Amino acid sequence: MTNILFWQLARFYFVYYFFVGLFTPYWGLYLQSLEFNALQIGFLLSLFQFSRIFAPNFWGWLADHTEERARWIRFTALVGVIGFCGIFWANTFVTMLVIMMAMSIFTSSTLPLAESLTLAHLSSHKGDSSYSKIRLWGSVGFICAAFILGFIIDQLDINAVVWALLITQVAILGASMTIPEKKVQLLGVVRRPIISVIKNPQVIFVLIGCALMVSSHGLLYNFYSIFLKSHNYSSFVIGCLWSIGVVCEIAIFLLMPKILRRINVRQVILISLAFAVIRFYLIGAYVDHLLILIFAQMLHAATFGSFHVASIHIIEHFFNKDHHARGQTLYNSITYGVGGAIGGLGGGFMIESVGAEMTFSCSALLPLVGFLIIFFGLKDFPKNI
Repeated sequence: MTNILFWQLARFYFVYYFFVGLFTPYWGLYLQSLEFNALQIGFLLSLFQFSRIFAPNFWGWLADHTEERARWIRFTALVGVIGFCGIFWANTFVTMLVIMMAMSIFTSSTLPLAESLTLAHLSSHKGDSSYSKIRLWGSVGFICAAFILGFIIDQLDINAVVWALLITQVAILGASMTIPEKKVQLLGVVRRPIISVIKNPQVIFVLIGCALMVSSHGLLYNFYSIFLKSHNYSSFVIGCLWSIGVVCEIAIFLLMPKILRRINVRQVILISLAFAVIRFYLIGAYVDHLLILIFAQMLHAATFGSFHVASIHIIEHFFNKDHHARGQTLYNSITYGVGGAIGGLGGGFMIESVGAEMTFSCSALLPLVGFLIIFFGLKDFPKNI
């Protein structure tokens, strides 16, 4: 991979995850400032997960059949900007629901298309392990956003998040314009039907196990900042806690090429699930102990970082070139769509019923079940997969 291509892709990941670093820690706090309750916030934030169930599969199908990924990345980014502008007029639950629903249909599809395009570029350079190095720039973007906006909110107010998100959406569109297209050569004249891949029991077990992992994170993404704010943590400290997790995520991305030379992706994903059980129990049980929260955030290296890299490689292995884009979009739909929506929406119900502490502690059961499903359902992998 050339340096120019590397930085074109890395720049896109940086800007996209800068947006995520603004949205994930602070959008729930913004919705809370509009006096929405936990159920309403959970539902609104889960719209992005719900849209991931259907929208990315359509864009993935379109990308596979037109063999044009970059074009659709630009289109979804453009409509995402237009959709977000409606937020300035959304001050009731119904209007916010309509605007966020429209925006989420396109914004949620940009990343899986970019993942597919990145892997397509890497596939033409056999043995290239640049994915982790490219993706870590997304983590750098997240950290910068979380730190900067946390400080700004403490100095000004929560409304700063709206303008910051709009500016970043425009930057995503700009970065998408520089990503080069990559035509993928098919394995043969006739494609394998995608259903033949989906019906593979190992694929089913992986998707279910990953969805359970992401369900616990759906709760985290929707309510972690609100949970911390209710225990008197400042916006800056909240941003720092989010950033600690992503700093550790960067470290694991840098180490993943070496790790995958020693252990295979099945072992990596199982270790990640085991650490998730510990992490989510600690968050719920020890929210008032800052040092324990810092340790729990450090486990983000495993519960997202190594988990993400391993799962991306597993999906790439099963779907291969015949259904390159749709494999990644299907993974995003099932895990981040279904799984994230269950965690985010279900978390809102549970918080209203039994409180946030109990909800976060009980969420540790989700990766535990996911561990058991993948342990018994996924066969071993060679180390170079």
